[in-house]
Amino acid sequence: MSIGVRQLTVLREFKPFGLTAEEQDGKPAADVSEKYAYFLFGSEVTRERDDLLPIDSDFSSTGSPFDCGDQELFIRGNRIIWSKGFEVHKRYSSSNNIVTACWCRMDAFPDALLCVLEINNLSVYYVSGEVICIPLPYTITNIWPTPFGLLLQKSTDEHRSVKTSSSIVYARDTGRAPKDYRSRRYTANQHNYLEPIVKEVGASLSSHLILKHPMGELQATYIEERGKLTVMKDYEERTIWTSDVIPLMTSYNKDRLQHSVWLVEAADNCNNVDAGTLTEQSPSDFCPQKFSLRRIWQGKCSQFAASKVFFATDSDGVPIICFLLQEQKLLSVRLQIDEGGDGVSIDVRPLMIWSIPAISAATVTVTRPRVKVGRLTFMDIIVLDCEGSLLLYTGDQCLCKYILPVGVGSGPIPVDDNSSRLSNLSYGIKIVGIDDAVEGRFNITLNSGRMSEHAVMQIFRCTLHCSPSSSLANDCLMAMAEGLHSSSYSHFLRVLWGSGFSASSQNNESNVESQWESFLSTVHRIIDLHQSSRHSFPKIPSTSWDFLISSKFHTSYGKQVPNSCISVVNVSGCRDSLSAAVHVPDKRSPEVIYYRQLSSEMLDSLHALYENLKLNNLRKQDLWKLVVLLCKIAASLGEASYVDYYVRDFPCVLSDIYFFQRTVTQRAPPSLFHWLETCLRRGCHLADLNYLPSLIFKGNSNALCWARKVVCFYSLLLGAERNGKKLSTGVYYDIAKGTAQTPEELTVLAMVAERFGHPQLDLLPVGVSLPLHHALDKCRDSPPSDWPAAAYVLVGREDLAMASLKPFNQQENIQNNVNLTSFSPAYRLHLRPVTVPSFVSENTRVGITKVEDADATKSVEDGMEHIFNSNTQLRFGRDLRLNEVRRLLCSARPVAIQTPASPTATDQDFQQHQLWNLAQRTTALPFGRGAFTLATTYTLLTEALFVPKLILAGRLPSQQNATVNLDPNLRSISELKSWPEFHNGVAAGLKLAPFQGKMSRTWILYNKPQEPNFSHAGLLLALGLHEHLRVLMISDVYRYLAQEHDITTCALLLGLSASSRGTMDPAISKILLVHIPARHPSNFPELELPTVLQSAALMGIGLLYEGSAHPLTTKILLGEIGRRSGGDNVLEREGYAVAAGCALGLVALGRGSDAFSFMDASIDQLFQYIGSKGVNSEKSFHIGPSSDDQSRSIGQMLEGTHINVDVTAPGATIALALIFLKTESEVVASRLHIPTSHFELQYLRPDFIMLRIIARSLIMWSRICPSKGWVDSLVPAVVNVGIVRLTNETNDNDEFDRQALVQAYVNIVTGACISIGLKYAGTRNGDAQELLYNYAIYFLSEIKYVSHSSKTDLPKGLLHHVDRGTLEISLHLVILSLCVISLAIGFLFLGGGVRTFSTRDSAVAALLIALYPRLPTGPNDNRCHLQAFRHLYVIAAESRWLQTVDVDTGLPVYSSLEVTVLETDQFSETSYSEVTPCILPERSTLKNVRVCGPRYWPQVIDFLHEGKSWLNYAVKSYPLNGGLLYVKRKVGFCSYVDDPIGCQSLLSRAMHKVFDKPSLNNSSSRFRDECKPGSNKVGQLVGTFSADPSLIAFAEVCCESSWNNGDDNFQEFCSQVIFECVSNDRPALLPIYLSLYTTIASMWEQVKDGRIVFHDLSFLQSLKLALAYNEALKSGKLSTTRGGGIIQSTFLESIKKHVEGILSSSSGLRDCLIKYMNLENWPHNLSGFHEQEAIPFFWYLQWYSLPPPHVVKEAAQKIRARVPSSSSMLPLLRLLLPNTHIKAISQIDELLLSSGSK
Repeated sequence: MSIGVRQLTVLREFKPFGLTAEEQDGKPAADVSEKYAYFLFGSEVTRERDDLLPIDSDFSSTGSPFDCGDQELFIRGNRIIWSKGFEVHKRYSSSNNIVTACWCRMDAFPDALLCVLEINNLSVYYVSGEVICIPLPYTITNIWPTPFGLLLQKSTDEHRSVKTSSSIVYARDTGRAPKDYRSRRYTANQHNYLEPIVKEVGASLSSHLILKHPMGELQATYIEERGKLTVMKDYEERTIWTSDVIPLMTSYNKDRLQHSVWLVEAADNCNNVDAGTLTEQSPSDFCPQKFSLRRIWQGKCSQFAASKVFFATDSDGVPIICFLLQEQKLLSVRLQIDEGGDGVSIDVRPLMIWSIPAISAATVTVTRPRVKVGRLTFMDIIVLDCEGSLLLYTGDQCLCKYILPVGVGSGPIPVDDNSSRLSNLSYGIKIVGIDDAVEGRFNITLNSGRMSEHAVMQIFRCTLHCSPSSSLANDCLMAMAEGLHSSSYSHFLRVLWGSGFSASSQNNESNVESQWESFLSTVHRIIDLHQSSRHSFPKIPSTSWDFLISSKFHTSYGKQVPNSCISVVNVSGCRDSLSAAVHVPDKRSPEVIYYRQLSSEMLDSLHALYENLKLNNLRKQDLWKLVVLLCKIAASLGEASYVDYYVRDFPCVLSDIYFFQRTVTQRAPPSLFHWLETCLRRGCHLADLNYLPSLIFKGNSNALCWARKVVCFYSLLLGAERNGKKLSTGVYYDIAKGTAQTPEELTVLAMVAERFGHPQLDLLPVGVSLPLHHALDKCRDSPPSDWPAAAYVLVGREDLAMASLKPFNQQENIQNNVNLTSFSPAYRLHLRPVTVPSFVSENTRVGITKVEDADATKSVEDGMEHIFNSNTQLRFGRDLRLNEVRRLLCSARPVAIQTPASPTATDQDFQQHQLWNLAQRTTALPFGRGAFTLATTYTLLTEALFVPKLILAGRLPSQQNATVNLDPNLRSISELKSWPEFHNGVAAGLKLAPFQGKMSRTWILYNKPQEPNFSHAGLLLALGLHEHLRVLMISDVYRYLAQEHDITTCALLLGLSASSRGTMDPAISKILLVHIPARHPSNFPELELPTVLQSAALMGIGLLYEGSAHPLTTKILLGEIGRRSGGDNVLEREGYAVAAGCALGLVALGRGSDAFSFMDASIDQLFQYIGSKGVNSEKSFHIGPSSDDQSRSIGQMLEGTHINVDVTAPGATIALALIFLKTESEVVASRLHIPTSHFELQYLRPDFIMLRIIARSLIMWSRICPSKGWVDSLVPAVVNVGIVRLTNETNDNDEFDRQALVQAYVNIVTGACISIGLKYAGTRNGDAQELLYNYAIYFLSEIKYVSHSSKTDLPKGLLHHVDRGTLEISLHLVILSLCVISLAIGFLFLGGGVRTFSTRDSAVAALLIALYPRLPTGPNDNRCHLQAFRHLYVIAAESRWLQTVDVDTGLPVYSSLEVTVLETDQFSETSYSEVTPCILPERSTLKNVRVCGPRYWPQVIDFLHEGKSWLNYAVKSYPLNGGLLYVKRKVGFCSYVDDPIGCQSLLSRAMHKVFDKPSLNNSSSRFRDECKPGSNKVGQLVGTFSADPSLIAFAEVCCESSWNNGDDNFQEFCSQVIFECVSNDRPALLPIYLSLYTTIASMWEQVKDGRIVFHDLSFLQSLKLALAYNEALKSGKLSTTRGGGIIQSTFLESIKKHVEGILSSSSGLRDCLIKYMNLENWPHNLSGFHEQEAIPFFWYLQWYSLPPPHVVKEAAQKIRARVPSSSSMLPLLRLLLPNTHIKAISQIDELLLSSGSK
């Protein structure tokens, strides 16, 4: 058979788009190389593993599913340009020149990684642009992708030149089958260079290495020999190709002149490794996974390596590897690929070899698009033969020849390319190469010169017709490719392509019809051939042995070896005998038998496609074309049952049926509708599998993918058993991950796995979709909590879908939202879930609200304008407390000073004095503003951060708001504002919320001022507390340190440590230790560092090593507590010791006795520092001078050898408190002695008593109780007695120090209050709040008169015995403790009222440091405590704020919650109600949160008990992460904002008024009258309860007389339907109701008017399925939902009665039935039938499932042989005709009786 000739479609002259992009960028740099490389690839290369083909690919469209354009990687020098089509997608740049690049997939990464090989390192780029740079310890010549990771080939010569083309050209391969990868993804904006990642000794010996993970180590490869693994050391085995789908590698050995194919395998058994090949085994017990290479094929006698290697598919579907050899031939190796049951293991074996002549070749997708062969796509081969012709091969069979259009290569491509002329190539033009093939597109290289020295090379991008433009022809070819025998389909292709299929279809408008006509003509030719054939036919090899003995190789081998045991003749005879034994004997010629068998296979395949298309409402036109073809095929085969089946579906097809001879044996045609109906009525176990097409049981069938999915869903819904990857019904299935306890839940997960959403449900016939809608509705109320987001969208729970997404990965959420839209109903696409950020991002500084005061003359920006938004409005409503807080914390405008209207000189001095006092108060306001605005807004990365001004001036309201400034001659304003400006910068930075990723390093440097200042220093600390400074590089840190600005350095040290808290980063550790001169070596240059920097460095070490108990660090910090002063800043030495103690406590936080290697000595030393009496050795109280101290100046203070307890005690006490935090160590607590005598009270400072009380309480954490009794128990008896005596004034002598008693009492009570505040921080404990409030009022009343109603028995008159300052400090500390519990200005409104404090160990430590009970005496006081430490409360703050958001509207709403708290020592497990927005309890005590109430769909959020923070931005899987809970409002209810008390949600009453029958008959003017009450339109009423525009539009158009055409019945039906859908919250059922209603109405219309409405009868099959669904509910085969089915049972019963009424009212139905029973040659004889009678009669046949006439006659003959003619045959007919309705059987019985009586 001659091959066809086609014209090649030339797209354009090809030029790499990278060159075009460079031209658009401008002139390249002078040092850029002129050489470049590129390679093209398809979209499947970079598609994510879980991103399957689009759902629309189940049905062919007019274009190919792969027509998405080529992608290109262009490489020049050190730059890469990734383009998609004609747009630049991404650009990459490297520091070194690029050798080669390839795409590779690695474990734990869903998408492909771009691996770039440079001279000395390997760069791995994520698709997002992030990069990991890996230094290479060896010289690598090339890299290759494999399914296991990246394969690297080492070089034996360090100076060997590297070719850049090989890996690039062949780096593309088809995408892998989707797998599930759940490991955590490593991301970073820019990773520093890592250390060489080679730990395996074998890697240094191996010639090939594998990199499994970018952060992993290079692993050696091994060769499997005799069951042992030896290291692969053959450097001459040069890799030339790998596959990233199948673990195969091909190599060429130039010494042996042979090609090899290797199978890459993962070896887990370490015992198989030959120990002799390794010098030393790793001491680790862990044995990493090893990769071995097993040679499966080798071919010799090739002088050069293959120029190309690629995968293709043989004609019978077997994968082949093709080698394009220099000997001008294409060598192909057939492979047998066996996949393991686990889906991961794989085995490959070579079968045979064949070759065809070729100069160049490439793999393309042409003949079988979308057909998969295992993991591979079916690929054809385009070959350039030795004569310069382009030939299309499928396997070794040539299908057609392509020629160039006229004029190509000799000039511009003509615009009019519609000419169908085919001509030979122009003179002198020759195709010399084929390259860059992507799917059906490739480049051809033309040599257009006559002489070689004058040859001009041109490259053109060409395309083949990858698939027919006709979707029906495409589906038919795909069905035949999967259903026909491989040799039969190959023969069909030769006939099809040899007939000029689509050769002349260059016009897109006529392309569809012409290709379908070409397909029809080919099928008709085969039909004619099987009826009478004289042509030769190919023999079908039924087995591999047959294929081998019929090959050309066997024929030539038999001639060369005449003495062979097997001769050609004998084998041929044997094969003929086998064929005769297999096939049924036939007297006709073998050609007729062959083509009849081919036609039979075509009928089965196309009938399966016909059943598949019947399930798609949009393919009616294609269904009609296909049924005409099927009738002709079935008639030519004599399959009367098939013809009868098609005629019942399409009665009009009878006119095209000619007379045919009926075969003796009739096959029953498969019927999907019949099988689905049987499943619903009897269950899937009793349904006959013969009614399912055989093609549906193929797991990788794309032709019947749609039908397979529906059968799979029905099988799961009706209880089919799962056996491996198959169901008991025989079909393959796929289940998404998630819990499934019921068949409905299994069905939903299957729909998600098959990507079957609401748009696909809408394509199904109504009756088919009803059970699936039922399953979705059944799972809607309470779906499992571990479902994927798509499952929640599918069941209509978008609120749960949003909760399952990752709130801090915006890019991933965008992709997820795009995928989720495919599951949403088409009419709700605009209402798809929108990611609503938390309120902190609601207001960026786009429109800034101004603060105005009644007395202010102008508005200012105070840094708090963003606080007021929809969330605060929702929570506070008309409450003005936020305004008051903002007014109190505003420091950006002058403060009001009350003075006389006519001031004198004395008044001016008073103004300055008053202004000075107010200025000091103003300098403290940034502390509160930082807490008030903590993490409440985002900033734009394109603008600088705004820092509000710190105004210390005043204004005089009595003098028209005149401004008064501080007199610089009296006060140093610059010194006054230094630290306040720092705190002002901290407050400005703290308002920035943690970003959804990492903050840009560029933005931080963009905000850096030219000259260092205090504000920017504060900003650095704030960014560090938010963990943003980790993006800075070491060079950036050095530039900051080089400024030598003390405050900036201090903030940077603390910020870097806070950003890397607990990581022990060595780089940051070195920076910190440099700023501690006491730890410098003796030969280190002496540095004069302020004590402020040293204190900050010590605290930074504590933060960096938090919780590690690092031995060396603890030893250093322990020594620093007692270090004597070595400089001039002796006044700040106590602060230094406190910083060292706090740092020591952080490093050993909560470790207790495990904190120190030498426990007793270290603890004793700490107790020495606090001056405890528990230390026995007197020598321990003395210390000698150290070498460091002697080498430095002594300073201003002369100290002896004794420890200065006044300096070391506070720090040591804090250290003990944090080390033994919550350890309940009574031994340590008892050693923190509280004075019990008057002498001890004189010996111990009162503030030390407070610290000891705090330390004892924190150690004995469980004993802290919010009661006055517990506080009193801490007061020693001597203090209690003394206070009582003072209060009663019974003794006036001076036997004891009254002031010491009172100070001790006050400090003890204050320490107890602080302890209570720390334990109950953020808990809203009522007892603790009341107790601390009473003590605050008590201390306040001691200072001044306060009217309060509570009565206490606390001692009075304390002010007479102590100074006012002591009581004020105690009052402030108690108030701070109260703020920590129930929050207050700053702390009370922490984060705008949405944040609170935690009680984790690190949070308690941070709060204790921030609230250290030694308050500064002035704005610049750092003597006892560094002011920067006061901001460490940010570490203790966490967001437990919960805001509910309506998932449909994206607006915050009120919602009722039920919060369940776990059982603790104080209370049992309890539940209480909350109304959002609210603050939840701490995560460690929270069990679950439940959305309750009638207005929103219920959901339950369960919490796992982990010791992690509530809001950890590194972990995305925490529930309620981000503080947003999406809720979905039920249709028929209003929100609480619109309807607070629920009076508007009385839907039934409101609907009854609107849908009242008299009102529907009124004129439309009444509905337009908006003035009358109660005259609301239906659309307006529906819009009140639902935001769905489809429901509103339906109500306005169909339910109102103003739009309706006067059909009152339809209007009333629509009103009732919308009431049903809205009241039951099932809006998706509205189109189902309408479809059923309009179907019945159209049937009545056709019967009455005679106008044909339905050309096919599939609507009756759909109605029968709907009735079967109703019966399944009644029989219990389907569980009811919410008291019944989703469709009213009475409505479905009325449908049945209407259909039967229509059929019974049809005139002449009995006469038609009599004629039908008397027909002899059904179904091609309709004589006597009128057209108006025929259509209702076919309805009758379909509705009652009446069999063909000969079946009825045969049944009657069997019955009459045993039953008298006068007796009724009804029971026996029921048995013989089980599928026929009882009414039809009754009528047949009546006709038979009447005919018998006659």
